[in-house]
Amino acid sequence: MKGRTSFVIAHRLSTIRQANLILVMNNGNVIEKGNHEELMDKNGFYAELYNSQFSGDNIENNAV
Repeated sequence: MKGRTSFVIAHRLSTIRQANLILVMNNGNVIEKGNHEELMDKNGFYAELYNSQFSGDNIENNAV
């Protein structure tokens, strides 16, 4: 998707890892934004979701 603007909605976060800007939504609200590295450094909701996809945890049961 290089050289154009694209909107991608994904549940599998590895799909959007290379995006320039990721908007993290929860309950209809944008709660975090940044690229993958920035969001992982914040250690917030995105990082928790991303890590849970690779550790086998189910974060969806803990989402508010």
